Amino acid sequence: MKLLSLSLVLVALALPAAAPAKAATPAKPRPARPEIAASAGDPVAALLEQSRDAQAKGEAELALRLAQSAIVADPARPSSYVALGELYAMTGQDTYARSYYEAALQIDPADAGAKAAVAALGAAKTTAANRP
Repeated sequence: MKLLSLSLVLVALALPAAAPAKAATPAKPRPARPEIAASAGDPVAALLEQSRDAQAKGEAELALRLAQSAIVADPARPSSYVALGELYAMTGQDTYARSYYEAALQIDPADAGAKAAVAALGAAKTTAANRP
């Protein structure tokens, strides 16, 4: 597990930085959103929420980086691995998705989200194999 965590940290550090922010005007304060405000005391939950928001906006690369950051922030939390696996599954990268689901199950073999995701990948694979 330590090797997986170390490799994830190295991957996160090797990724190029996100696009620079616009320097023309200072950012206006945004009203607090309840779901992010609720996770304000939990930085990992906040990163995962931001990742889901980015994915919903079509910002797949940002969503991946935020989910990776959640893993780096707390490598012992299975939900971060499941979230990253879901992002890979959405883009058809089932091998990567499965590896993150399995990492979550190594941390917590009873994690319901990871179990359901692995089962869904298996069902999708079976369905695809049975198509004419």
